[in-house]
Amino acid sequence: MQHDLLHRYIFEKLDARGELVQIERTFTEMLAGHDYPEPVKELLGELLVSTCLLTATLKFEGDIAVQLQGDGPVKYIVINGDNNQNMRGIARLNGEVTGRGVKQLIGNGYMVITLTPVQGERYQGVVPLGSDSLAECIETYFQQSEQLSTRLWLATSIEKDRLKASGLLLQTLPVTNNKTKSAEDFEHLEALSSTITHDELLNLDAMTLLTRLYHEDNPEVFEPQSIAFKCTCSRTKTMTALINVGLEPLLEDIRDKGQVTISCHYCLTDYTFNEEEVRSLF
Repeated sequence: MQHDLLHRYIFEKLDARGELVQIERTFTEMLAGHDYPEPVKELLGELLVSTCLLTATLKFEGDIAVQLQGDGPVKYIVINGDNNQNMRGIARLNGEVTGRGVKQLIGNGYMVITLTPVQGERYQGVVPLGSDSLAECIETYFQQSEQLSTRLWLATSIEKDRLKASGLLLQTLPVTNNKTKSAEDFEHLEALSSTITHDELLNLDAMTLLTRLYHEDNPEVFEPQSIAFKCTCSRTKTMTALINVGLEPLLEDIRDKGQVTISCHYCLTDYTFNEEEVRSLF
């Protein structure tokens, strides 16, 4: 089975489209070195899959950030990515994690989706977290912002050495001349898609899964797109951050510790600077 791929598909005679995401390596690399509680890992996996699905559905070139924030034990959780399916993510805890699901982890809060296209204006959509299911929160976003019938099915598997996350998206086509037919097509495919199990979503290869679900509807599956973990941090960006701090606070830090160390919160890479390097920045 090939993991870390996004599959898009349409139907020859039905006014609907779909996407299937299956991730293993990207999810594992994203969490490497992070000691998150298991429920937080599960939510990060679901958010990672959802972001991949969103990015493909919205069809834009640029960056995307999908963030959940609230007053719960998880202060915020975010996935950053782009249209090339390069993803990274992080969670910030604000207390002891004792439950599962959006409501118990995030509490009262919002989902913020930010699109920063290469060309055009930045867009931000905000949706209250009205459900304990991340899939339902994403569905609400599409219903409010795009007015498109959308369903998601998400699944994660958290094992010590092998993390997997998968998701299936079904959506009405944005342009259709027959709304009644479109609604009937969506209802038909939704009923078929709802038969999927978590085990199938996580462990069946894409073509077997789609054939099993829609064997009578002839889905046309396009060339898959690779998904990868990629952090955008760099030594150059870190230098810019140091300049914003100012020379004197940095020299004070060097006197106390011998050097300045900046760590990336996403990939945990350390960037160190000695006194000579710091002074040269100014």
